[in-house]
Amino acid sequence: MTDLRLSYQTVEFGKTDIHLCTLRNKQEFHDPEGVAEKLGISSASWPIFGVVWPSSLVLAHFIFDYETDSKRILEVGCGMALSSLLLNKQSADITATDYHPEAQKFLQRNALLNGAKSIAFEQADWANKSDNLGLFDLIIGSDLLYEDSHIESLSSFIEWHSKPSCEVIIVDPGRGRKNKLSSRMMEFGFTSSQQKPSHTDYLDQAFKGYILKFER
Repeated sequence: MTDLRLSYQTVEFGKTDIHLCTLRNKQEFHDPEGVAEKLGISSASWPIFGVVWPSSLVLAHFIFDYETDSKRILEVGCGMALSSLLLNKQSADITATDYHPEAQKFLQRNALLNGAKSIAFEQADWANKSDNLGLFDLIIGSDLLYEDSHIESLSSFIEWHSKPSCEVIIVDPGRGRKNKLSSRMMEFGFTSSQQKPSHTDYLDQAFKGYILKFER
């Protein structure tokens, strides 16, 4: 991370502060050994994981006072893992995943920054069934459907890691694929609902997307 320009910010949730070290902007890039390139991550898409997106803020605000109790929770495609950091601060049982090779370094750095325990992490490929994640009661994620192919790979990944009784919360910013994802999830036995976030005054611009909820 030494050759990257970084930024520090604090996101407030009521009386809870989450401190974040992120990339300074979406132009940062550092892959000297071609690790990300070998995974199919181009220089243009490399920084996407490393900034806080509006959908990530919507998910974290939604999950802040969500009933998590003793649920085993998985964040898919965590990026800067704002929701994982928040849940970790609340002593929830959270595991984070991302495909990007730098995501784990930022995750553990930010866990330390918040004075919290390290967060369980696995670098996960949605198309690979051989991970060691196991099954979860609650699966969350934000802004995951960049391509049509992601509908099948994401829904299958969720299905592989869902307990028979499971909740799934996905925040989609409006990339035009939410209905197709809903249809696929219903084929896996989930009920599907969509809602607008109740308030988004923490965002700079109006949020055009939806919170997708699936239950089984």
